[in-house]
Amino acid sequence: MWWRRRVGYDASSRVLDLEEFIETAYRREVAGLVSWCGHINLQLNAQKTVEMIVDFRKVTAPLPPLALMDSPITTVDSFRFLGTTITRDLKWEPTISSLIKKAQQRMFFLWQLRKLKLPPRMLAQFYTAIIESILTSSITVWFAGATVRDRLRLQRVVRAAEKVIGCRLPSIQDLYISRTRRRAGRITADPSHPGHGLFSPLPSGRRLRSIRTKTSRYTNSFFPSAIRLLNTK
Repeated sequence: MWWRRRVGYDASSRVLDLEEFIETAYRREVAGLVSWCGHINLQLNAQKTVEMIVDFRKVTAPLPPLALMDSPITTVDSFRFLGTTITRDLKWEPTISSLIKKAQQRMFFLWQLRKLKLPPRMLAQFYTAIIESILTSSITVWFAGATVRDRLRLQRVVRAAEKVIGCRLPSIQDLYISRTRRRAGRITADPSHPGHGLFSPLPSGRRLRSIRTKTSRYTNSFFPSAIRLLNTK
């Protein structure tokens, strides 16, 4: 038996996040996934199923291979889930680099529209719909954990768009704050949400109870960051 944290990803887009659990329990969960897919007539493709192991211990033991329907599962260092690249070290540089590349490609069309002498209002609307939407894709997930260098890279795209349009645009920091508060507000208003209980008010009713964290990774994740933002209104 092994105590570890493993994250499995399969072609049905179901994620298993089991932290510090017994190895046999993990395999039992995988077997349950196979049974669930069979019950709803969903055929799993073992060749397209991968496993990613997240383990921050200094000393790790070799892991026995995992099989799905008698087919070995490939272990990967990262995978793409709903447009976001998740790595085994939980760093967000690959995701941010991908978003910046996409946004810079679309900056070409913004230049073309400016050459056609469109008014700044329409250029700003195009930027919001086509470029800003890319830069802020799943921003509530990764921005708090992004490095200063990556944040500056994102802001440079915004500044370049400002020069093309000729007006001020919301900064990446402001977009992150507004969207995090909006998402947290929806969660607190929905008692059925799995994270609803994490937004626990203090007896005074004016602030939320902070989540105790031991690592910077956890501190910079969504729920602790959202609670800090809501407490600084």
